[in-house]
Amino acid sequence: MTDTRHPTPRNARLLLILAGILLIAANLRAPITGLPPLLPILQPALDLDTTLAGLLTTLPLLAFAFFSPLAPRLARRTGLEAVLFAALVLIAGGIALRSLGPQWSLFAGTAAIGIGIALGNVLLPSLIKRDFPTRIPSMTSAYALTMGVAAALASATMTPLATRFGLGWDGALATMIVLPLAALAVWWTRLSGRHHPAAMTTAGTRAAPVWTSALAWQVTLFMGLNSFVYYVIVGWLPTILLAHGHSATGAGSLHGLMQLASAVPGLLLGPLIQRSRNQKAIAVAVSLLIVLALGGLLAHPSLATLWVVCFGFGAGAGVTLSLMFMGLRTRSPEQAAALSGMAQCIGYLLAASGPPLIGWMHDAAGSWDVPLAGCLALALVMAVFGFLSGRDRQIHDTKPV
Repeated sequence: MTDTRHPTPRNARLLLILAGILLIAANLRAPITGLPPLLPILQPALDLDTTLAGLLTTLPLLAFAFFSPLAPRLARRTGLEAVLFAALVLIAGGIALRSLGPQWSLFAGTAAIGIGIALGNVLLPSLIKRDFPTRIPSMTSAYALTMGVAAALASATMTPLATRFGLGWDGALATMIVLPLAALAVWWTRLSGRHHPAAMTTAGTRAAPVWTSALAWQVTLFMGLNSFVYYVIVGWLPTILLAHGHSATGAGSLHGLMQLASAVPGLLLGPLIQRSRNQKAIAVAVSLLIVLALGGLLAHPSLATLWVVCFGFGAGAGVTLSLMFMGLRTRSPEQAAALSGMAQCIGYLLAASGPPLIGWMHDAAGSWDVPLAGCLALALVMAVFGFLSGRDRQIHDTKPV
């Protein structure tokens, strides 16, 4: 007998979930990447030194690290949809608070944005594992593509909005609130339906522990090293380019180009991985592309456009692969959420140390050569963990550490 209380067809429901996933994805990077191009304007306006400016990039990463392990527990208690809705509320509130003007609100708003993004980062792979179990590569590619395009638009438009259109740094940052508001409009309809709050797994399914799995640690370190290098470049690329003679507008445009390049793997990896038995070669290749890009910035900074594109593509592919591993290396939505929480907790603790550490290395060395060389070495280590993570295995199949 047809349930007349819920006449919505399954396909329409899945399309609504897809729209919600993509709208959430648009919020998971842009609110952070839109800030660095404004640092040359923002620092003198609020009297921020290099360390405090680096903290603006580090705060969201610390939020990712500390709040990621809480996300699976919250989802089991209240449901994936409810926690994702709360994440969007935090992002919207953080954007509004960050744009008020005072220094304290800038940091408080940035922290709130980081908490919201942490919840979304962890739970989207679990949502895909639950609702699109046979389409993990293509769905992950789609939301990674959306995440990269939104980040690119934010990076490229912040400086013109602040200067050419006269909005100032605070007004430019405030325009980003349209992203979480659009996502909230869709997820409100998901909350109004009948969604069971607890179970993320099928009846009788129990997740194997992830913290004692060697494979889980390999995925975690692949993601962590990629995140470390990525957020260093996100935070400092405009400043690095300014040191090599680029204008503030040009540096902001290249920053946006890097974000756009990071979205391109979302078009390519899904179909490729869907047909691949394992991802070892792909993970090593994207790591070595990052090595090439960083080496290029060191040796031939005049070709910055080429290196920025290479770095964006490699780092974006690394992020997309890491997200795919959450589903491909696990056996259930609950286990996917647990691995996602672990990888993002440890991974972003590593990443959080990046911007301030690299800023300190720059101040000590007096140039960007030593910091870039250090990131290059880490990208080589990333290739090793990429090879290990890319093997065709699942956590249940592996031995404890």
